[in-house]
Amino acid sequence: MSEIRNLLEVEFTKDIFFELMPEWRGSEVDVNILSGGITNKLYRAQSEMGDVAVRIYGDKTELFINRDYEADAMEKMAAVGIGPKLIKYLPERSVTIIEYITGSYTLKSPDFLKEELRDKIVDPIRKIHNSGIVLPKLFNPLIEVKKMAEILESLNVSYPEFDIEGIIKTLAKIFEIADIPEREYTASHNDLLAENFIMVTSGYEEKYSEPMYIIDWEYAGMAPKYYDIGDMFQEILVPREVEQSIIEHYCDGRDFDKTLYLIELFKPFPDIYWFLWSLIQKNISTIEFDFYTYGKVKYENANANVKYLKDEYGVKI
Repeated sequence: MSEIRNLLEVEFTKDIFFELMPEWRGSEVDVNILSGGITNKLYRAQSEMGDVAVRIYGDKTELFINRDYEADAMEKMAAVGIGPKLIKYLPERSVTIIEYITGSYTLKSPDFLKEELRDKIVDPIRKIHNSGIVLPKLFNPLIEVKKMAEILESLNVSYPEFDIEGIIKTLAKIFEIADIPEREYTASHNDLLAENFIMVTSGYEEKYSEPMYIIDWEYAGMAPKYYDIGDMFQEILVPREVEQSIIEHYCDGRDFDKTLYLIELFKPFPDIYWFLWSLIQKNISTIEFDFYTYGKVKYENANANVKYLKDEYGVKI
């Protein structure tokens, strides 16, 4: 048996792939690197045996990701046609292998401006929230932000240019105003950036049961559905009138004003979550990426949305 290696530190070759998928030995495999995640490494392997995506977990991501919970979410979401099939979960190798949607297109943020894609984008989100699936992780947005702050504090680094304590106090007030009890939390993805939407392209429709799939369930858990959509809006950054159109599709004519208001209330939470995440990554990650600037933008966006709540809704914070 081959020696266990840190797959982040070596070239991902066909031999390594066969270590992970010995059942494919003897086939002609084409392995290519995929672009995508900031912290994980992604590869695609194709042969007559199938088409799969191999994800190698980023260094120290176990600080805030439970991979058993992630695998559970992937299996459950694949079963109801929201995510691709989980082919293999190898926690001892820090690897997940999933079905690659052949002939697919990975969405980009400008795609969310396209009216003709709106139903394809919204349908799987609504399906997640209405699925009745129970996930093992409870993703309480305020608690998760506080956890991130605690991790950052444990690293003994200081960023006095950011009022971390003050913004968390503000979030606590907003959380109280939103008043969504945990018993109303639904299965949620909690990282709906554009690149996590995979669309089946023309000519491949008969191969798959759905026109759109959602990938990367690292942060999935039971959460307020309004947080999930707010997080998506803070990632894709489309004009507010486009956000409202997406919400109209999501609501399908029911409770639009309430849904819009609650999404607005939850928008600052994901930005502060990812702001803190980025400062943690700046101190632990070996990947060359400007985590500081990424986080600073998130922090500024959160404060802009807090101001919007005060100015447009008269929220007393």
